[in-house]
Amino acid sequence: MDTTLLTILVFGLLMSLIAIVGGLFIFLPEKVLKRWLKPIVAFAAGSLLGGAFFHMLPHALGASESRIFVMLWVVIGFTAFFALDQLLEWHHCHRAPSEHVQPLGPLLLIADGVHNLLGGLAIGAIFLVDIRAGIAAWIAAALHELPQEIGDFGAMVHAGYSRRKALLYNFISALTFPLGGVIAYGVGQSMNVYFLVALGAGNFLYIAGADLIPEVKQAERLRETGVRFVFFVLGVSLLFAVAL
Repeated sequence: MDTTLLTILVFGLLMSLIAIVGGLFIFLPEKVLKRWLKPIVAFAAGSLLGGAFFHMLPHALGASESRIFVMLWVVIGFTAFFALDQLLEWHHCHRAPSEHVQPLGPLLLIADGVHNLLGGLAIGAIFLVDIRAGIAAWIAAALHELPQEIGDFGAMVHAGYSRRKALLYNFISALTFPLGGVIAYGVGQSMNVYFLVALGAGNFLYIAGADLIPEVKQAERLRETGVRFVFFVLGVSLLFAVAL
């Protein structure tokens, strides 16, 4: 098996396993989850922005002769996730279990599966361009997946699923991530995949800017705001340091 394909499969399956790891955090005391979940979300937002600007965009621009088309694909990626959000009237959960007010059930699984498929396409494409950049982008995506899966698992339980079924269904929906990576590998055998990398950058920018940052802005105390901002900066700094 080709080394690049094997790498895409391994990291894709590792991303799928995060669905289970995130679900296990539900067993932590509610007070602990509420204290640390939003700072982790802020850290994930910073890492996604860092992944988009310091890893994905530079490689997409370097692999294409037309900068304007790279930016077009970034906008398409951003818009695609905006459309998905609007079409399904859904966004990822980043809240403690007791804070869920609407059971999402199958809708959440479908949206999560589509999200993971697009994420797998983007990460798989950047692995084709540069394995080190692929690992950096994977780290950024994984940092987002962990708090998301904590919230999604809580939403599934709130919707009436048993904890075992919630873990199983979350894992199954996460398997679309390695599927997306394999599709990206197949496409990359016959054409330049810079557009998938740019598409993924738009994906990262939408999730960070439209989904995560608005949630972490809602703090009751100045101290909470400060802690979340520090975690956001740490997320950006981590991906910048990896780029260097």
